[in-house]
Amino acid sequence: MGLDLKAPVLAGELVRLEPLEHRHAAELAVAAEENRGSYEFTWVPRAHEVQAYIDTQLGRAATGRLAPYAQVLTATGKAVGVTAYWEPRSWLTDDQLDAVEVGFTWLAGSAQGTGVNAEAKLLLFRHAFEEWGVSRVDLKTDARNDRSRAAIQSVGARFEGVLRNWSRSWAPGEEGRLRDSAIYSITGAEWGECRVGLEARVRARLARYNSGVPGLS
Repeated sequence: MGLDLKAPVLAGELVRLEPLEHRHAAELAVAAEENRGSYEFTWVPRAHEVQAYIDTQLGRAATGRLAPYAQVLTATGKAVGVTAYWEPRSWLTDDQLDAVEVGFTWLAGSAQGTGVNAEAKLLLFRHAFEEWGVSRVDLKTDARNDRSRAAIQSVGARFEGVLRNWSRSWAPGEEGRLRDSAIYSITGAEWGECRVGLEARVRARLARYNSGVPGLS
């Protein structure tokens, strides 16, 4: 596979990850406008910016360094957010992917706290570890973003530290400034335990969903 990332469809019970295309734009435009207060430190396009956002992501994908997805609810068939594989790294041999980041993730307000994030991470991690054979998956977020940091830790990633002035800030009013990034990871040795935990969380959400109990998380 080398370093040329590709995005195969990854299907779960709650969410299906489909390679991002312009056909997702209308639904993502609706999703992006839901409860924007939850995006304090995350860049999420406004409805009128979604087409350009997809163009940008597809441009990155053309370099082989990004594999972008639309997150599609299996119950409705509607796109409610995005995610991606990003920054592939090969250290030992040129044709073996050793590490990759999962990022560029956001979900509509109505899809947050529904189990979709947990299952999407299960799908992404499982494919990276078990199909690509990576030794590490990492995730980063603004160090001030407590909501995002809690979500990352909830899927089994371990906190490694804060990288100071690591990347541009997406917080409103901070254009042209850099942010500190909190970095988390899962290694190949940790994946088995992490997978068991994620699968248990997804089963619990499905059981609650099938029984009609509200308030999935």
